[in-house]
Amino acid sequence: MRMGCMHDLRIKSCGCKPFTLILKLMQEIEPSYQWESIYNAAHDKKSPFYGRSYSQTEYEHDIYGYYIHPLWDEIDSETLYCKILFTDYQKQYSIIELFGEWNDTLHNDIMLFKRQVIDHLLAAGIKHFILLGENVFNFHGSFEDDYYAEWFEEVEDGWIAALQFAPFVEEEWKKYHVDYYINFGGNLHVPHWRTLKPEVLFTGIQHILARRLN
Repeated sequence: MRMGCMHDLRIKSCGCKPFTLILKLMQEIEPSYQWESIYNAAHDKKSPFYGRSYSQTEYEHDIYGYYIHPLWDEIDSETLYCKILFTDYQKQYSIIELFGEWNDTLHNDIMLFKRQVIDHLLAAGIKHFILLGENVFNFHGSFEDDYYAEWFEEVEDGWIAALQFAPFVEEEWKKYHVDYYINFGGNLHVPHWRTLKPEVLFTGIQHILARRLN
């Protein structure tokens, strides 16, 4: 049986960062699961997380010494975790929820995310990526953008879109020129995304970016 849904504890997209409070709530913030009946990355043979098993009662991973919910997938980062919520290989898109602190300064998290997750999906033909970041509570950047540039080039005529990241994260992204590679902000804020079917979310983002990129 799944632990109770804690959507009211999700990190709010605001300029303030109640860091200690966030850390204390870590283990209660779980990945979204509204599409679990139609997709599960642990059952997808093309997924980098195929075959993984999860405990509902034992906490294994932590961020800064605070345990996190056991359903998040680790990518060898000390502070950044993820969950592939849905992938459609025919339409070539994947929706990935991120959690924790994205730290390119100390941990080169973009390299880990790219190598551990994105490269597997690219090899399977995925070229549209939707990143959900309302539970990313901080970003530490680096002007070394090789992995962002590599990802951007490899999607070819596809795109990378980031939804629901906090404004202060997006400001840091602009500072470090992540906006050269990832689309975010403006009408890419979709607070009601959980109420949508994955194909509806994808089609909506595709239309937005078609107008924006043209």
